[in-house]
Amino acid sequence: MESKTTKGSMLWWQLSLLGVGCTIGTGFFLGSSMAIKKSGPAVLVVFLLAAIGTYIVYDALVKMSVDHPDKGSFRSYAKRAFGSWAGFSNGWVYLISEMLIMGSQLMALGIFTQFWFPGLPLWIGTSIFAVLSLLVILTGVKGFEKFQNIFGMMKMAAIVMFIVVAVVIFTRGMNGQTSDVYSMLDTYKNFFSEGYRGIWLALLYAFYAYGGIEVMGLMVINLKDPKQAPKAGRIMILGLTIIYILSIGLALALVSWKNFKLEESPFITALENFQLPYVTDIFNGILIIAGFSTMVASLYGVLTILTSLAEDHDAPAFLAKKGKLKVPLPAFLFITTGLLITILIGFFMPEKIFEYMITAAGLMLLYNWLFILVTYLKLMKVSKWNRVKTIIGMLLIVVTVSGTIGEKTSRFGFYVSLSFIVIIGIATFIKVKKGKLD
Repeated sequence: MESKTTKGSMLWWQLSLLGVGCTIGTGFFLGSSMAIKKSGPAVLVVFLLAAIGTYIVYDALVKMSVDHPDKGSFRSYAKRAFGSWAGFSNGWVYLISEMLIMGSQLMALGIFTQFWFPGLPLWIGTSIFAVLSLLVILTGVKGFEKFQNIFGMMKMAAIVMFIVVAVVIFTRGMNGQTSDVYSMLDTYKNFFSEGYRGIWLALLYAFYAYGGIEVMGLMVINLKDPKQAPKAGRIMILGLTIIYILSIGLALALVSWKNFKLEESPFITALENFQLPYVTDIFNGILIIAGFSTMVASLYGVLTILTSLAEDHDAPAFLAKKGKLKVPLPAFLFITTGLLITILIGFFMPEKIFEYMITAAGLMLLYNWLFILVTYLKLMKVSKWNRVKTIIGMLLIVVTVSGTIGEKTSRFGFYVSLSFIVIIGIATFIKVKKGKLD
């Protein structure tokens, strides 16, 4: 994509805002329901642990980006650290993870649309959003940045709006009734009601809510002062963690965690019983905007890494061919095909499809994050503390991945992700044997 127009012009706060736009989406607004159902009120601990793991990964990524600026980001660093085979496999793991994320976001958009139009088939809603997202990608990097900055602010505003409304409901009550503080205490009296197993099972969905930091890594090269990238990430992740935990905590204070539904945002569930005029509709509209913007971020990530793979001949070279469009047309047609496949999957397998996709997508993303941490230890000279911190991050990821084996639905997503890893591993082995990779 046309990075020349923005290279060296982005300020740190713009990267933070871009990170918010790429991160807050259906992984939080819908995926948090899954985390709540599995862990109960202890979901707050789950999100805190995921935030720590996310920061460790981001910190490692930007340190490499500052010392070795490269538009290929983590893929190029893996290649530098371990050889061409690592760049090839790492690039394809990320590409497939983003394709799956793209699909899960598209499915979630269809689910949100059904809140207004219950009879609308899932595949019709997803088709509409697929076309709109492709139009945004055609505007190039500059259009993508403006789009994400605007909608990043809207998503932050939506969560703040929920927090304000929830606080008003809780402190003043509705219809003249004063909310009782003991109702909240009752909700939290069995904080670890689902035990440590619940935390273990829910970790993946909390990590998924922070997915998007790798797109920030891809954009570090566009910073005016790349050394401010760590600052941008720290502020973004800290801000997200605070509003994530605060908003989920208030939702749990308003409604028992047992009343949340897998197919509905916890924030819609928390508000709908209070019969607030238009609030649930407005919030559902914001959820659609949130999901749409993160889906566009996934499309951007796929397009960027696919172009990088093609330029390095780790994917068919013609995919990077540029024409009159602001993006390479063959690569654009590739992601269009990916969206079409997602729509067809939604048409033939509507039940449980979102949970399957979000599990597989989250796992593929975590495999990529684990690779980033391993690359960091190999490529950089790190202090003892940074080494310990990185190992903690790796352990968190391993524990999270293992948690998906503990339940039937998530286990299916684990098998899907594992099959992709096997396929990529075989392709890597074949290329190495043919001497196309060192």
